[in-house]
Amino acid sequence: MAFVTRQFVRTVSSASTASASAKKIVIKHVAVIGGGLMGAGIAQVAATTGHTVVLVDQTEDILAKSKKGIEESLRRIAKKKFAENPKAGDEFVGKALSSISTNTDAASVVHSVDLVVEAIVEKLEVKTELFKRLDKFAAEHTIFASNTSSLQITSIANATTRQDRFAGLHFFNPVPMMKLVEVIKIPMTSQKTFESLVDFSKALGKHPVSCKDTPGFIVNRLLVPYLMEAVRLFERGDASKEDIDTAMKLGAGHPMGPFELLDYVGLDTTKFIMDGWHELDTQNPLFQPSPSVNKMVAENKLGKKTGEGFYKYK
Repeated sequence: MAFVTRQFVRTVSSASTASASAKKIVIKHVAVIGGGLMGAGIAQVAATTGHTVVLVDQTEDILAKSKKGIEESLRRIAKKKFAENPKAGDEFVGKALSSISTNTDAASVVHSVDLVVEAIVEKLEVKTELFKRLDKFAAEHTIFASNTSSLQITSIANATTRQDRFAGLHFFNPVPMMKLVEVIKIPMTSQKTFESLVDFSKALGKHPVSCKDTPGFIVNRLLVPYLMEAVRLFERGDASKEDIDTAMKLGAGHPMGPFELLDYVGLDTTKFIMDGWHELDTQNPLFQPSPSVNKMVAENKLGKKTGEGFYKYK
């Protein structure tokens, strides 16, 4: 009898697992909204892993620039990957590019995709307006995902009627090189949606990690307060920025010191993140603004992209 019971339990368990798996969406057709560095990178990786991609932005000029950047990136990869077989490299590039189409009208393409990934400007009202509009045109099964690094996924999802098919899908720059993807599950995200996005991330050759909808998710929640604490250490006069950078590189094994990283990321980006978090929780000591960062942003000293931040660049 015990044997029969165990057999029955195993059979039921297997059937349940198979049923759950059958319900997952196999993502093959993807719309990427935003042709900047992140959007273009996501489109490139999806196209090289057997997905068809529609890359969407506001103008044909932006899209032409994005497509050119993708082609250049693919050729660099092909040169290394197919060093002994240039013809295979050309085929690799051609196949990937043929899998990417472009469009300036997001509403006209979302009806035929399994996933919409948004990678546009980090402004909540812009993102919510986009998803609210696309929600009316997308297919019933289509999953919506935001690549935001600092905004609440729940706040964006609430603009739609598909909160159960909404999640965060946070890639890292440069997307073709960085292996990590944070999959953000809000309270309304269904298990089916979550598992579909995990599978999609793996299909891209990425390593997905899961996190709740907490400010900064995992990486930025740990990284940004660390960067800001380095600034406070400097503001108090406890150590020079050069010594702080050297200490973290030689003592903690970091490839870049915090001030080098701040300049690389952009001080305006860091300020934007901190301002948003501070607004959510004004009493949290980790989320307090920095006078130094605020002053430099006001003076347009944003880091490497403007030629000067905490350091000067020629």
